[in-house]
Amino acid sequence: MIGRLRGQLAEVGEEEALIDVMGVGYIVRCGARTLGRMPPVGEDIVVHVESQTREDGTRLYGFLSRDERSAFVTLQSVQGVGPKAALAVLDVLPPGDLAAAVAREDKAAVARAQGVGPKLAQRIVAELKGKPLGPGLAMAAVPGVHAAPTPAAPAVSISGEAVAALMGLGIAEPLARRAVEQAHGRLGDEAALPMLIKGALQEVGR
Repeated sequence: MIGRLRGQLAEVGEEEALIDVMGVGYIVRCGARTLGRMPPVGEDIVVHVESQTREDGTRLYGFLSRDERSAFVTLQSVQGVGPKAALAVLDVLPPGDLAAAVAREDKAAVARAQGVGPKLAQRIVAELKGKPLGPGLAMAAVPGVHAAPTPAAPAVSISGEAVAALMGLGIAEPLARRAVEQAHGRLGDEAALPMLIKGALQEVGR
C-alpha cells in the first residue's frame, strides 16, 4: 500500500495530479485546495497518500500534509461520508478549522462543503467529537477540561480575494488558485490586489 510519493509534478487536472516517480506516473486524486497549493509543473513534490482498493481498482488520494491525510481518513469514519465528501469538507475546512468547527458544533461551516447537506453536516459534527482532526487537536467533552476559546475567523487574504476575482471571470477554482500562487511567488508579498490579479491572469494565459 502506498503511503507517500516523492517525485516530480508532471500534470495537474481539475480533480487529480500526475506524479512522476522515477519514470512511473501515479494518478493522485486531490481536493481543489490541495491542487491549488501545489508547486508549478516540473518541480519536485512530496504527497502524502491514502490508498483505497475497491472492486474497480485502487485509487490514490493525495495531500500535502500528514494532518490532512489523517483528517481525510477520520472523516470517512462518519456514516455517509465517502472520499468525495471528505475531500469537499477539507476544501473548505483544513484540519485545524474543522476541529474548531466540531468543537463549537458549527454544522453550517461544514455544510459549506460541496455535496454536504445539513443532515450530513450535523452527523459529521456529532460523530467527530473526540476524534483527532488537526495537529494535536481532539475535541472531546472531557469533564473538568475546557476547550480553548475559538479564535476569530481570519480576514480574507489578498490571495483569496484574487482567487475569487478569477473565479468571477469564469476560471475554475483549481486553476485560479494555481495561477494566484504562481503570481504571488513571482511578484512577492508586497504585490497589491490589482497587480496580483493581473499577474494571475498572465499565468492562466501561458
